[in-house]
Amino acid sequence: MTIKAIVLDIDGTLLTSEKKISEKTKQSLIHAQKKGVKVILASGRPTSGMLSLAKELLMDVYEGFLVSYNGAVAMDCLTHQPIFSKVIPNDSAKKILNHLKQFQLIPMINDETYMYVNDVYNNQLQLPDGPFNIIEYESRGGQFLLCEVKDLAEFVDFPLYKILIAGDPEYLQQNHLAIKEPFLDQVTAAFSAPFYFEFTMKGIDKAKALNEIAAQLSITQNEILSFGDGQNDRSIIEYAGTGIAMGNAVDELKEIADDVTLSNDEDGIAVALEKYL
Repeated sequence: MTIKAIVLDIDGTLLTSEKKISEKTKQSLIHAQKKGVKVILASGRPTSGMLSLAKELLMDVYEGFLVSYNGAVAMDCLTHQPIFSKVIPNDSAKKILNHLKQFQLIPMINDETYMYVNDVYNNQLQLPDGPFNIIEYESRGGQFLLCEVKDLAEFVDFPLYKILIAGDPEYLQQNHLAIKEPFLDQVTAAFSAPFYFEFTMKGIDKAKALNEIAAQLSITQNEILSFGDGQNDRSIIEYAGTGIAMGNAVDELKEIADDVTLSNDEDGIAVALEKYL
């Protein structure tokens, strides 16, 4: 089957550990676009945190697509117009944010300009590489100004595509079922990294938005090649005709993938594209 679209997670997949696109991977993706293959970035990131990467890959020239907020938004890179979006209802968002108060977590929400947090100084996670300022990382990554709000649940009165929470990986692993259990019939909840847990509207994941893009492009699932590394990439790996796990992917993704390539630091995407295109 001819490949007509390449779907790529960003962090841990497209980007190296230094948060850069390697030159070999960049050129392989630009070459694929020149041959008429569409490139689609699919991430938990907000749309604003994906635009510079899309431009670097010339996706605005070749009309690629962005799937942001773990599938809550899909956007055309040429027109910058959304082709799909789904927000968490305001009443559900307030209930979730109130529920989160009993846990040792850092909740983060955003509108188009600001990222809102309870305490800008409560920003440190203890990760294997050492202390990490998660609030600074998220606000800068999404190109947001930062605003402190005492009560997020009381404050929120704007559309939310997702609710992001950060926490100690071991603590999140121990408590994620209790965190999501009251809302299983209202939202989708998933890890996007060991220290990230995210809520989107029920039924929303990366594959849902990808299906909307595929319909617009008149391509089939079998004509799609997907790459991922995390638990929130499961839907695009299962959806695509060929789903490829990165060498650094979590074990559960490798188990369901059609193939496993090299890691994000070893040009795993470029190596796989040489094989499949």
